[in-house]
Amino acid sequence: MHIAPRFAPQLFALFMSCVMAFIMTAFITWVNTGLDDGYVARWMHSFVLAWPLAMACILLFANRIRGFIAKLTAQ
Repeated sequence: MHIAPRFAPQLFALFMSCVMAFIMTAFITWVNTGLDDGYVARWMHSFVLAWPLAMACILLFANRIRGFIAKLTAQ
């Protein structure tokens, strides 16, 4: 399967948001509710809610943050 390079920013947002939401919701659910019988169900519920928000944040702010970092590191 070949995907056109023009879709790279969207693919980056998709995969990065998935990984970030997966790890963050696992950790935060564990800290807030502990590891009991309902943990996985609570985690998956949190993940399903968090993933779209994480993707939207990456799509909306990635370029602005790159620009900000470029200004911070310019010589």
